[in-house]
Amino acid sequence: MADISISYLNGPDVDRLALTDDEILAAVEQALHAQGSGRTVIEPRVHLIPESSAKGHFNVLRGVVKPLGVAGVKVVGDFVDNYKRGLPSEMAVLNLFDPETGMPKAFIDATGITEMRTGAVTALGAKHLARKDSRILGHIGARGTAYWNVRLLDRLFDFDEIRVHSRRPDSRNGFAARLSRDLGKPVVATEDWESCVRGADIVVEASRLPEPAPLLKTDWIAKGALVVPYGTMSAVELSLTDIMDKMVVDDWGQCRKGLPFGALRAHVDSGRLSEENLHAELGQIVAGLRPGRESDEETILFWHRGLSLSDIALGHALLEKAARLGVGQTLRFA
Repeated sequence: MADISISYLNGPDVDRLALTDDEILAAVEQALHAQGSGRTVIEPRVHLIPESSAKGHFNVLRGVVKPLGVAGVKVVGDFVDNYKRGLPSEMAVLNLFDPETGMPKAFIDATGITEMRTGAVTALGAKHLARKDSRILGHIGARGTAYWNVRLLDRLFDFDEIRVHSRRPDSRNGFAARLSRDLGKPVVATEDWESCVRGADIVVEASRLPEPAPLLKTDWIAKGALVVPYGTMSAVELSLTDIMDKMVVDDWGQCRKGLPFGALRAHVDSGRLSEENLHAELGQIVAGLRPGRESDEETILFWHRGLSLSDIALGHALLEKAARLGVGQTLRFA
């Protein structure tokens, strides 16, 4: 048997490769197009809960992106109180494989990938579902993925006004300061949910709640807005779906009845969101099989649970860039 080696990219390698905003968006959009075209395999995520979901859990995501010739499995921990230990709340690893032989191809620190791909799916959802003239962003939450939500959304929309809010003043103020510096424009940290959300053209809810609580009120949502809730624990009212003209998800298989967690879990379980009234999966829209926004008057909901395909696509993009630049290590596997 021939020697088998795998590529290894650690956290500093990923930082050194510094995928650009456009590289991130292009890689994830390619995976979404493949999904919409029926050229992927997605297995619904599974969870490992060491103690309680309120404290933290592991997500295990699996998939195949056939046009890229790669399969992948990502394991990401999501532990709310990690900041007390000086650790990020989310840390992840991604394993990539050859889907024809099962041979391992790479082992990658996927903490940054998790944040980038979440932001990319949020931004690409807005590309197809928000009004083109959206000028105000209201963003709830300051966890790792939040930065890339705002950064990549602003890349596409160049907002006039960005508002952010999170529970802890030091968190929201630091988040706003970092964004202001990196985006080169003012970012306002608001003291409450309403002043962040009311009247915004795009609303992203990425809170970290220990249990469901309807903190985002339906009455605050402007006609014609795009609303993107994706917290593990729901922060929206049951009435949110009542005002929507279209509802879109990333993958219905991970949203259907009988699964735990998610911002719209109660809406699915109560029949307010179902396969019958679902407008589309985002990949179908990206692939041109279903329409996105068709009118400035439409109020639209986009719920994404997290796609293994976007992790795999970004991992593949990192490997290709690493090969060009000579970054990373080659490890003997067998």
